[in-house]
Amino acid sequence: MGYKIGNIYGITAIAVIGGGLFGFDISSMSAILGTQQYRCYFNQGPHGPGFDDDPLCSGPDASVQGGITASMPGGSFVGALCSGFLSDKLGRKTAIQWGCVIWCIGSILVCASQNIGMLILGRFINGLSVGICSAQVPVYVSELAPPSKRGRVVGAQQWAITWGILIMFYISYGCSYLSGTAAFRVPWGLQMIPAVGLYIGLLFLPESPRWLAKHDKWEECHDVLTLVHGKGNPDTPFVRLELSEIREMIEFEKRNSDVSVLELFRPKMLNRLHIGVFTQIWSQLTGMNVMMYYITYVFGMAGLSGDINLIASSIQYVINVGMTIFALIYIDRWGRRGPLVVGALLMATWMYANAGLMASYGSPAPPGGVNNVAEESWQISGAPARAVIACTYLFVASFAPTWGPVSWIYPPELFPLRVRGKAVAITTASNWIFNFALSYFVPPAFVNIQWKVYIIFGVFCTAMAMHAFFLFPETSGKTLEDVEEIFLKGVPAWKTRVEYRNVRLAEGGAVDDKEAAFGRHEERSEEKTGSVEEKKSG
Repeated sequence: MGYKIGNIYGITAIAVIGGGLFGFDISSMSAILGTQQYRCYFNQGPHGPGFDDDPLCSGPDASVQGGITASMPGGSFVGALCSGFLSDKLGRKTAIQWGCVIWCIGSILVCASQNIGMLILGRFINGLSVGICSAQVPVYVSELAPPSKRGRVVGAQQWAITWGILIMFYISYGCSYLSGTAAFRVPWGLQMIPAVGLYIGLLFLPESPRWLAKHDKWEECHDVLTLVHGKGNPDTPFVRLELSEIREMIEFEKRNSDVSVLELFRPKMLNRLHIGVFTQIWSQLTGMNVMMYYITYVFGMAGLSGDINLIASSIQYVINVGMTIFALIYIDRWGRRGPLVVGALLMATWMYANAGLMASYGSPAPPGGVNNVAEESWQISGAPARAVIACTYLFVASFAPTWGPVSWIYPPELFPLRVRGKAVAITTASNWIFNFALSYFVPPAFVNIQWKVYIIFGVFCTAMAMHAFFLFPETSGKTLEDVEEIFLKGVPAWKTRVEYRNVRLAEGGAVDDKEAAFGRHEERSEEKTGSVEEKKSG
């Protein structure tokens, strides 16, 4: 089998480069769409179409720019839907490798774009890759990680996204000083490098033990568990515990072999599908990715232009990276419910504040927009403008340790192995279809309803706080199999608690404690199997 990396953090560091691809795509567009080179090459304004260097180039109009930006999440929607089939057939690792190949093909087309149609096609193909990777990297990592580290390592996907955004933004900013089309072709070409690195790195990672078990590769499954959890000892109590739980779940699935994607829409599974889907939908309706894609428009309304706008925009990317670290350290102690509810309330506060500032102190922009950008159809200046920028930074600081990582951590924890790949594909696809819609409609929204856009997102944040409190159960610190028990017993979401300490004891405590945990698990397993059989017969 060759050399394989067994340290869960080493595995995570390589796997989450797939998230970095999404980050690269976000900022390669947000940093470039305000440059003169981009506006003139893809010009549709009063001095176009025609690719010239007229200083009045206004770039694509609002609806076309929305289509260019939305083509990537549109492709991601399709890629995420396909990823469940690819992952279940080929393996989690191989599906991600296919995503790397597709990314390189899309990047070549984007880099070589001769017109808007070719740019849209390349971004759509890039999106196919991002859809596959964003759906299956969390599944892959969650199936390898022990419960007490699962939130941290799956949340690293969001951290990789923030790093991708930050790195690519500064690359694009530096390239903006290049003359001609090199200003955008160079960064669009460089984004292939992490995909090549991810493909090579995956060759040294083990396959998911749960996927191996599902395909009756028990010896390889045991080897992977020994490598990742047993430090070379196949008889450690925690390895035995994991193997026992996986075997129990596989046997249950064989007894109930009529498993298909339709099972997700049956009464016993529909509730958790709704939770997983809305976790991803709400993460888009916070307005965060809109801030990432179109931050130069927002700061343009606040009177910033040129290099000052780009530098001010980059600060939010630095905040995004820095604040996500808190989630990586503490998310398994905080749990999932708390960050979702608190984060949503904080984001609602900053959205309402921005709406109030824009409405009270702003005014319509002159014809043609601010700084010759039509999307900047509202303007605000002075101290209120600085307050808008501050609230935008606080919004990012509220999203980064809460909805950002939790929206990737939570869905894979909700589903049993037999449907996990397909379920996470559907939940991730729902993320991308809403990303697509928002990317497409926000530029015209800034033109047509101006500051009221902030009220819309503020209402969404308020609604998601209530939804999460009443219907999203806690999964932190529980094994993936234990989460199944919560739904089978119908425990109300607000009565579920974090079990971080208990799981840490089972993983890393004294041998006696591990054996006790192992024994308690077997008792629970018998109860669970009985309750499942009762429900099925009923």
